[in-house]
Amino acid sequence: MQIGTTLPNLHLFQPKGVNFKCNAQTVKTISSTEMTKKHISNLEKLLQKTNPIDSSNPVIEQSSNRSIENRRKNLLEGLNLANIWPDEMRKAAEDMSPRHLNRLKRLLSSKSIEYSPRNNLANRWREYHGSNNWLGLLDPLDENLRRELVRYGEFIQSAYHCFHSDPATSADEVPPERHVALPDRSYKVTKSLYATSSIGLPKWVDDVAPDLGWMTQRSSWIGYVAVCDDRSEIQRMGRRDIVIALRGTATCLEWAENFRDLLVEQNDNDDDNDEGVVQSKVECGFLSLYKTGDHRVPSLAESVVNEVQRLIEKYKGEPLSITVTGHSLGAALSLLVADDLSTCVPNAPPVAVFSFGGPRVGNRGFADRLNDNNVKVLRIVNNQDVITRVPGMFVSESLDKKLRESGAGRVLEMLDCRMPWAYSHVGTEFRVDTKMSPFLKPNADVACCHDLEAYLHLVDGFTASNCPFRHNAKRSLVRLLNEQRSNFKRLYTSKGKDLTINLDREHNFPTSSCLPSPSS
Repeated sequence: MQIGTTLPNLHLFQPKGVNFKCNAQTVKTISSTEMTKKHISNLEKLLQKTNPIDSSNPVIEQSSNRSIENRRKNLLEGLNLANIWPDEMRKAAEDMSPRHLNRLKRLLSSKSIEYSPRNNLANRWREYHGSNNWLGLLDPLDENLRRELVRYGEFIQSAYHCFHSDPATSADEVPPERHVALPDRSYKVTKSLYATSSIGLPKWVDDVAPDLGWMTQRSSWIGYVAVCDDRSEIQRMGRRDIVIALRGTATCLEWAENFRDLLVEQNDNDDDNDEGVVQSKVECGFLSLYKTGDHRVPSLAESVVNEVQRLIEKYKGEPLSITVTGHSLGAALSLLVADDLSTCVPNAPPVAVFSFGGPRVGNRGFADRLNDNNVKVLRIVNNQDVITRVPGMFVSESLDKKLRESGAGRVLEMLDCRMPWAYSHVGTEFRVDTKMSPFLKPNADVACCHDLEAYLHLVDGFTASNCPFRHNAKRSLVRLLNEQRSNFKRLYTSKGKDLTINLDREHNFPTSSCLPSPSS
């Protein structure tokens, strides 16, 4: 190992607390340059010095090599050169330190997935399920809630992966139940869910572009119902949890429904006709996907309500909870599902929604309706995600709030009743920020800011709004790096490339075998 002469004067950093008593008359004056050269020469000798090794004994040779490497690393770390460099050089030194490289290697290893502590939630499960609107749990983020959020996000990823593994739905036959690889083995899938568009493409589209295939189908697999079936996990959580997980937009007709953004009344608004009460309205396209069925598959609304009623009856007498989770379009449909379950299911257990990157779904009347029915909603929102700001007249919830608190409040209330784009968000908001990640570029593109894996990465690293990214974040970066390489900082991309190649050789598996993270 060679150390250049551009290093700072190392004689300035002699160990403290050591006194050298010398006869002043025998001390020679040595110039600063000569002293520096002497220190560099001594340092090179220390780094290059090796002990004689008995080549006939490989165990001794391996132990000796390890001892030499440890001594070299400890010597370099003891010099603490980063503290005497400028800020830019110091940051680069910290990024390239052996400790940091080992951490990056761990994060890039998908075979050593780690989670936040899995603590017993039995005494506080209602609090984590939103009974108090997650008051005091979000900023700073409670470690148990962090783990729950990541876990429910992975349920959504399973829905994406199941759909993309076989996206086609037969136009003539009733589709069979699908096998879903769940991230948590304590749950089992009990029902596949399908969403059907009320609109269709003209026949000439298939003639002109026959290769589109499943992209133009009206009905598509969109998620599943699962229930916790493990006694130890039920005991840990304090109840049996029913999960409904829904993926985001994938087909052409789902995209077409997304753009049908006029507010329409829900069919069961009989209780909202009181004077002074804003009628509950939701986006036309979302309601269409939720309520429409065909001769092969029932509507999403019918399927999910019937299945949850069956499970409630099956586990009657046990403490139950219903958790609805979704991303993007799935987040929007999650609110419609929760609304239906709270009104159509007699004696429904507590209902909570964990949504990632969800758009606005309805007006203020819809938000009030969910609140009145005691549906708890936690919206995880990325500051840079534009999907969370549409549809609607205002792109900023804070601006809408300020206007309502000012003299314009009456005008906005009138618009809520009459305007077809008077949307309002629902529930409690939990904000993360792409710029807080040390790995992602601060100007990451729209797809990255809306990506579900990016959301889980940001949640896993979030500590508090006024704190940096969590230094001991545990979530692997493999999937995020594979899907969002162009949005990674160049330093980590280059290091990650070398490290993942080494990991491939070490574990004999390609990183490309990891299932892709969706971005819509």
